[in-house]
Amino acid sequence: PADALIGSSTSGFKATDMAKDMKHPERFLVAHPFNPVYLLPINELVPGEKTGKEFVERAREAYTSIGMKCVVINKEIDAFVGNRLLEAAWREALWLIKDGICTVEELDDIMRYGFGLRWAQMGMFQTYRIAGGEAGMRHFMAQFGPALAWPWTKLMDVPEFNDELVDMVAAQSDAQSGKWSIRELERIRDDNLIGIMEALARAEKGKGWGAGELHNAYVRQLGKRAKAKVSKAAAKAVATKPKKAARAKK
Repeated sequence: PADALIGSSTSGFKATDMAKDMKHPERFLVAHPFNPVYLLPINELVPGEKTGKEFVERAREAYTSIGMKCVVINKEIDAFVGNRLLEAAWREALWLIKDGICTVEELDDIMRYGFGLRWAQMGMFQTYRIAGGEAGMRHFMAQFGPALAWPWTKLMDVPEFNDELVDMVAAQSDAQSGKWSIRELERIRDDNLIGIMEALARAEKGKGWGAGELHNAYVRQLGKRAKAKVSKAAAKAVATKPKKAARAKK
């Protein structure tokens, strides 16, 4: 159709670059979700230079209607926002493993027993705002900002991605998780994500918080749709129900 919306779930390519040879680049944008897509509701919408605002809004409406949280990234950048953050953490993690600072399992434990739990329900900046106390983010930045100049990271450098590093990471990963199959790990991951979502849905006296609030809104939306569908079906059934023949007059 001439007005069809065209999207790509690419993890890093810009919409402008992908649409350069398209006849209708105004209909094209990036819609980048995160795995597992059937549980994580976020979707980064990244329009290109020629993407029409109408099509961005249509994409937002379409994904919102199925319970997703859309964030429109109006300034194009390779890998968008989520994957740039993941890339930074991944790069630093590889250095920590390569330099023998910690093992794969120890690094994962520090994340999942520590700040990973905070990030799952408040993200980075809201978490740090609390760390700033009653003075908030301004105090946090004044207190910890100077540490950015300290040599605490290798983010500006990349470890040599050779067989030695791959073998080291793979061996440690096997030792950590080799007792489970990938399918078993997927089930554990999904069950845990559902548990977190359900807990967030009960927060704030049942109103929900973050992804939980979004979940509650979608459940209500589904309920309204189902009720409307049932009402429509019932009305149709009544309208098409054969009328009883009038009794013959004596």
